[in-house]
Amino acid sequence: MPEGYDGMRTGDESERTDDPNEYKRTCIDFIEDISHDYEAWVDYYKLPEDEDKRRRAGIQATITRTNEWLAKVAQSIKAVDVIMNDGIQKMAESTAGKPLEIGVFVNQKSGYTETKPGVIDVIIKGHPRKNRKMKLGYHFKDDRFRIESTCGAYLEETNLPTSESNELDLHLKLHAENGKPRDVISFTVTVSEIENDVEFDRRGVSTVVHLVFTIKVQCNFYGNSFFISSFFSRIF
Repeated sequence: MPEGYDGMRTGDESERTDDPNEYKRTCIDFIEDISHDYEAWVDYYKLPEDEDKRRRAGIQATITRTNEWLAKVAQSIKAVDVIMNDGIQKMAESTAGKPLEIGVFVNQKSGYTETKPGVIDVIIKGHPRKNRKMKLGYHFKDDRFRIESTCGAYLEETNLPTSESNELDLHLKLHAENGKPRDVISFTVTVSEIENDVEFDRRGVSTVVHLVFTIKVQCNFYGNSFFISSFFSRIF
């Protein structure tokens, strides 16, 4: 895929509506439609069969999960945009392939996750290939991260660890103190693979976060009292 190819929709008012449910349907169709563009790029690469299947499977899995989140999670026009653009970004990542061992985790989950509002711990793990190192890269030019949200969330960039490492194990702070249950955040972290001070490869990993309620429920079981903490969002 050419560097800088970006199918994300921003500011397109021509197909907008004030009805979130109608806009969801439009964007669910759009995700299906644009997936064919990414599959066409996979065709163009003429990859070995196993890699071709892997990339196509990633695109199809993204369609399913993104449209599920659009249908069940998004509560506003902006939330629909955030989730749709996250899906487009993930399809681009699958199309480009995933040769690097990178994991980005929020609340012990990757890709699609839920947590409560506040300062959110983002864990990045990476393992470089032989004779190479890894470091935190830039998403685009001077932009360290891609981030979009319904609540003004941002990733803290002060004192970021930027040195090369044999094993990447970073903790970032995602600030969502202004978030409310049902808000959504999508962000992309980019990791570079380095050999002899030269960047040989880099890949982005996108995550979408659904902010939810945390409720403690006291239970009694045969005279023993204990608490169960659960996440709720759509029942209130």
